[in-house]
Amino acid sequence: MAVTIDELLERVRSGLDRLAPPEAHAAAAAGDALLVDIRYAALRDRDGLIPGALVVERNELEWRLDPSGSHRVPEAVSHDLRVVVVCNEGYASSLAAASLHQLGLHRATDLIGGFQAWRAAGLPVTTPTG
Repeated sequence: MAVTIDELLERVRSGLDRLAPPEAHAAAAAGDALLVDIRYAALRDRDGLIPGALVVERNELEWRLDPSGSHRVPEAVSHDLRVVVVCNEGYASSLAAASLHQLGLHRATDLIGGFQAWRAAGLPVTTPTG
């Protein structure tokens, strides 16, 4: 049975413990979460980066974060890793976090409102390059 994207978002978000920007900032600062920026390069160049966030293009996310995968990043040490996926506005990140759940990363979630909400909250951002 087909669903709309809004229905799909509602469904996947019901299974996530989504974080507001201040919560994500605190979790990352405490070492309790890995922020993963999946925005494409043009957005990162235009708007800057969240200091300390791991940049992983969306099309590589599952390959890089699967702790048992041969192409994983060094940070992908356990299925218990708390990953907070960051996209531009908090939509694609919800779908990406749900995909990580399917890999067994049961603490994966996303940032409510994405990078734009982070920046609007006055949280640290590097100077854009473009």
